[in-house]
Amino acid sequence: MNKKGQDGSILVLVAIVIVVVLVGGIFGLKSLGPWWAKKTGESELARAEQNRQIVILEAKAANEAATMNAEAKIKQETANAQAEIIRAKGVAEANTIIANSLKGNEAYLRYLWIDKLSDNQNVIYVPTESGLPILEAGKR
Repeated sequence: MNKKGQDGSILVLVAIVIVVVLVGGIFGLKSLGPWWAKKTGESELARAEQNRQIVILEAKAANEAATMNAEAKIKQETANAQAEIIRAKGVAEANTIIANSLKGNEAYLRYLWIDKLSDNQNVIYVPTESGLPILEAGKR
């Protein structure tokens, strides 16, 4: 054969190969469509499952944080209440000590009363039999 004949048969062969590849590609793509859709669906399902797990974990973390905050608040309130009870017991004990020390000390209490009366410039103390002061009620 001559060179022109060989070139023509090569071109025909190349054209046939191109047509076969195109036809095969079209049918191949049609058969790959369901496979591709399946893979896409699987990846979307995996992404949705992962997002759902993230939301669940975030909700659990928020719940745990709220529980821990509530427990800490209760502990703080309990500690504050216990401190207040201790302070109240201290005040009660101090009041008992003061009350017990003042029993039977009428003279000392009278002295304190008179001393406080002397702090006021408008009061004149006159001792009486009953131990009550006579106060000047008004100016003349």
